[in-house]
Amino acid sequence: MPQPTPEDHHGHGHGLPAGPAADEVLTGAGPDGRGHRRVVVALTAILVPLAVVLIGAMIALWPSGSHREISLADPYGTSQGISMVTGTVTEVLPRDCGPEAATLETPGGGMVGDPEAAHVQCVDAVVDPDGGGTDRALVPIPSSISASMDVAVGDRLKALDLSGLPGGNAEGAENFVFVDFERTVPVVLLALLYALVVVAVARWRGLRAVVGLGLAFAVMFVFMFPALLEGGPPLWVGLVGCGLIMLVVLYFAHGFSLRTTTALLGTLIGLALTAVLALWGTDAAYLTGLGDEYSYILATVAPEVRLSGIVLCGLLVAGLGVLNDVTITQASAVWELRAANPRASRRELFASGMRIGRDHIASTVYTIAFAYAGAALPVLMVVSLYDRSLWDTLMSGELVEEIVRILVGSIGLVLAIPVTTGIAVGVATSVSPAPEPRPALR
Repeated sequence: MPQPTPEDHHGHGHGLPAGPAADEVLTGAGPDGRGHRRVVVALTAILVPLAVVLIGAMIALWPSGSHREISLADPYGTSQGISMVTGTVTEVLPRDCGPEAATLETPGGGMVGDPEAAHVQCVDAVVDPDGGGTDRALVPIPSSISASMDVAVGDRLKALDLSGLPGGNAEGAENFVFVDFERTVPVVLLALLYALVVVAVARWRGLRAVVGLGLAFAVMFVFMFPALLEGGPPLWVGLVGCGLIMLVVLYFAHGFSLRTTTALLGTLIGLALTAVLALWGTDAAYLTGLGDEYSYILATVAPEVRLSGIVLCGLLVAGLGVLNDVTITQASAVWELRAANPRASRRELFASGMRIGRDHIASTVYTIAFAYAGAALPVLMVVSLYDRSLWDTLMSGELVEEIVRILVGSIGLVLAIPVTTGIAVGVATSVSPAPEPRPALR
C-alpha cells in the first residue's frame, strides 16, 4: 500500500491545490526570497534617486527669506488709539436699523434688494470684555450678521474699541465696532473630536495620518508659500513640494512596504500627468488668478508673483488628496486580490483591480464636484441670478477656474488608477509568483 505523500496531506479533502500562505503573498516573501529581493532593489533604484532629486530641488528652490519683508497691516485696522476687545455677550438689545439695511451695494455700484422693504430688526450686544478694564461694551451688530443668525447671550465676539480716539467718548458716539465672532473653543473641540475619531477607528495608522497631515502643511507654509511669494517658478515649486509631501505622508501614515511604494509611484506619475494638464489648462483657458479679493491683495503686495502660476500650483495641491486616495486603494486592492487568488494571471489580476478602480473613479469624480459645489454655494447662487445663459455663467471668471480645477484633478486621478493598478500587479506577481500546479491524486 503506497504511503501518502506530503502533497496528498496538503491537498486532501477538496481536491484543490493549496496556494501559498496569505502572509507570504502579502509580504512578498517567497520560498527563496529572490523575487522579493529583485523587486525591492528595482524600486529602491527608482525611489532613492527620486528622493535625492526632490530634496536637492527643494534646497535649490528654498526661499532666501526676502518674503518676510512683505507684510500686510492688521486686517482689523488697529492703530494708535484703537484696540481689539474680546468678550462674552451678556445681553442682547433690539434696535431698529431702518430700511437702508434691506439693500446691498454691489461692486459695480448697483443696488441689490428692495429699498422700499420693511424695516430690518437689528440688535446691539452688551459685551463683558475679557480681563476687565472696560465695564461695558455696547457693540452694534451689522444687519447682515443679525439677519443670517441670532446673536445670543454667551456668544463670544471681537470688536474694535474706538474710545481712545479724539472725541471717542463723546455722547452718542459709537465706541465699539463689531469685527467677528471668536471661534477658538468650538474649532478646537471639533479638531480634537476629529483626531479622537480617526485614532479610535484607525488606531496608530490614524494617528500617523493626522501627524502626516501636519507635516504636509508644514511643507506648504515653510517651503512652498515663501518660495512662491519670492517669485519662484510655480510649476517646479508645486511639483517638488507635492512630491515631498507624498513621500513623507505616505510612508509615515502607511509604513514602509512594497504596497506603499507602489502607491507612491502611482501618485507621482499621476501628479506629473496632472502637472502637464494644469500647465496647458491654465494657459488655454486664460486663468488669470484674479477671481477674488485676496488675489488682488496678493498682486499688490507681491507684484513679482504671477497669479496664473499660483493657479497652476493650486491645481497640483488640489489633486494631492484624491491621488493619494485612489493610489492607496488600488495598491491595497491588488494585493488583497492576489492573496485571495494566488493563481490568477497578471491579466486577470489587472482586470479585477480595474473593476474596483472604475467604481472608485465614479465615486471620486462625484466627490470632487460636490465638494466644490458645497464650498462655493454662495458664489454659485449669485452667478445663477445674472441675466445670462448657463454657458456664459459657467465660462465666467468666477466659475471657470474651479471648473478647470475639477476637470484637471479628475483626469489626473482617472489616469492614475490604471497606472497604479499596472504597477501593483507587476510588483505583487513578481514577489509572489503563482504556485506550480500540484500533481493530481491517483
